[in-house]
Amino acid sequence: MCPYLVLSNPINTSTNSGGTTMKSVLDVLNHHEQHELYSIAPIETVFEAIKLMSELHVGLLPVLQENKLVGVISERDYARKVILKDKASKTTRVSEIMTRDVVTVTKKERVDVCVALMKKHRIRHLIVMEEGVVEGVISIRDLFSEIIDEQSEQISDLVHYIRGET
Repeated sequence: MCPYLVLSNPINTSTNSGGTTMKSVLDVLNHHEQHELYSIAPIETVFEAIKLMSELHVGLLPVLQENKLVGVISERDYARKVILKDKASKTTRVSEIMTRDVVTVTKKERVDVCVALMKKHRIRHLIVMEEGVVEGVISIRDLFSEIIDEQSEQISDLVHYIRGET
């Protein structure tokens, strides 16, 4: 269960050239219960961000200023930009260490494309945006869970087909 996920208007899942359904970000979001989107302001301290992440059991928070995405802060940012640089989390602002170049996707994006983006950029989370508004956050765990579920369904269908079951 991922507390990042926020659902909105449904859209259709795309299909590939073989006619099989390709799962989308929307499918990933729909697999989870609707949750409030948590974020943090850039003026907050890193300590407050890490505390909130700990309470929510998440590894990343979108950083919003006036409801606009200005960056993300992750446990990785904390480890590399606070701990290893001997800074104090209670006096360091989120804006000082946040990642500003954020990789985003829309709800229409296919799961396999999201995995490729994460691999290319060496990240574990993607921000889901629609028309400039943050709609949610998906993790690599969410994507792999969706892929495993889809492959399990395909295997089951093939087993039924081989057995002559309909």
